[in-house]
Amino acid sequence: MRKKIAILGSTGSIGQSSLDIIRKNSKKFNIMLLSANSNYTLIKKQIKKYKPKFFVISDLEVFNRVKKKFKNNKIKIFNKFSDIPMSKIKFDITISSIVGIAGLEPTIKFIKKSKKLLLANKETIICGWHIIKNLCKKNKCEIVPIDSEHFSIDQLTKNHNDKDVKKIYITASGGPFLNKPLKYFKKIKVHNAIKHPKWKMGKKISIDSATMMNKVFEVIEAQRIFNLDINKFKILIHPKSYLHAIIKFENGTIKTLMHDTDMKIPIFNSIYLESKKELKTKGINLSNLNNLNLTLPDIKRFPSLKLLKKINNKISLFETLLIATNDELVKYFLHGKIKFTDINKYLNKVINLNQFRYCKSKKPRDIKQINALIEEVRLKTKYLCIK
Repeated sequence: MRKKIAILGSTGSIGQSSLDIIRKNSKKFNIMLLSANSNYTLIKKQIKKYKPKFFVISDLEVFNRVKKKFKNNKIKIFNKFSDIPMSKIKFDITISSIVGIAGLEPTIKFIKKSKKLLLANKETIICGWHIIKNLCKKNKCEIVPIDSEHFSIDQLTKNHNDKDVKKIYITASGGPFLNKPLKYFKKIKVHNAIKHPKWKMGKKISIDSATMMNKVFEVIEAQRIFNLDINKFKILIHPKSYLHAIIKFENGTIKTLMHDTDMKIPIFNSIYLESKKELKTKGINLSNLNNLNLTLPDIKRFPSLKLLKKINNKISLFETLLIATNDELVKYFLHGKIKFTDINKYLNKVINLNQFRYCKSKKPRDIKQINALIEEVRLKTKYLCIK
């Protein structure tokens, strides 16, 4: 029987890679539901190519255009996840890859209807981990992380706990500005920042890579998923992006996981898990193995890494504050409202405001409280940045 698949964020890089993997073995999978935001051209192509039963389009203007274009088509097109008649639907696999905090609510919705959740949304884990963890347990939904770093940590720490692990090293490419002079940073434009040297990614995650906020989020994310002491995590610069995680164990052994700069590898292995299905990849690149070039990150170049000192093992609303503020600031930078260096400057201003002091000591109760804080952050960030 074909497995029923839902992909949240089907036009993003993770979504497209997932669809390509599934397409090559279409006899085993039935793409039931796709969702996207505003990529009209790609949405049209995916409807024609994959013929899902449902398609959710969050951008109202694009939704109306697509709805009109496919008015005589059997596919059911919705503008909101809440409009989907979910009562009789059950998915074998849901791939959650919506960018940003917008992915939290639909992920929670689909946990209740999925056997397995492949999770590539950092914000969902960071803001609502204890909520989704409890929901998965209650609904018997298995969580599988598919970001390359977390997939690697998962593989390396199987059958181990926090007491066994001495250090966890997460690697970072350093992004497009690793070797640029510091005086250049004030002149960085959007088109410079979205050109990642190794990975093909969306604009938002590319900016997070350039500031290295993505590594701050990845450390928090890994602590939550694997319940490992956050003080054991270290970040290493690895421009070749071939080595994804290094685990040093208390018994003296060190394990590493390497793979090409292709997100299809962790996605493929997460979909098929223990099966012997083959993924055709490049051969081993000996020049990469012989020249890993691991170095410590320069804090002056990547000041966002200082934020890790503010994070501990205790879940609080502070992580939502961090995520929401960064989301807004990246949006302003992409729209030319602030400079690249303003992202870190304004982020620190917002998270240190007296009105958000309570976030450190409060654990999020539910999604309603999380959304309320996000809206408060959005308004405050707008006030500070756009005068």
